[in-house]
Amino acid sequence: MAGKKAAETPGMVKTAEVATMLEMTPQWVRDLTKRGVLKTYATPAGDRYNLIESVKAYIRYLRDQAKAKESKASPWEDRKQQAEAELKEHKAKMAELQLKELQGKMHRSEDVEAATNDLVYTIRSLLMALPGRLAVDLASLRTAPEVSERMQAEVYEILNELAGYKYDPEAYKRRVRDRQGWQEEREDSGEE
Repeated sequence: MAGKKAAETPGMVKTAEVATMLEMTPQWVRDLTKRGVLKTYATPAGDRYNLIESVKAYIRYLRDQAKAKESKASPWEDRKQQAEAELKEHKAKMAELQLKELQGKMHRSEDVEAATNDLVYTIRSLLMALPGRLAVDLASLRTAPEVSERMQAEVYEILNELAGYKYDPEAYKRRVRDRQGWQEEREDSGEE
């Protein structure tokens, strides 16, 4: 009885046959068995694989791997998606700021600086004109209190003029359009 081999069970195959059928090495078959993907059965001839069950189990394993790959994006894909989302968010913020600027609810620092410079030049021109406006009048006055009173009246007149200097939203809108080049477009479209 020692020389007699145990009969093979139909449908049950050795590791090498599973490897050949699935086009892999016997080591890979054993590794899949350890991981629980493939299953061995004790038969009179030794541990064997059910061929049909093993093929189906391997197909399931490959499908699961493919699904896992699809659902789990690479770190680069995650970074790319995050960067795209941030870019869209920044573009939306820029559009919001541009809209506020066009509505006159927000002004760029260069526009505020230009408006402030306009005010400074207005004050400068009024003050520079003061000596010319007062020269003839002050020459005819005889006392210091009269000169002081006349100068004070002229300074108050300048201050009243400056008090009338008001924020002009249309001036800011013109500056924005000029900076953006929209004024030119409007002129171009009017010529057609």
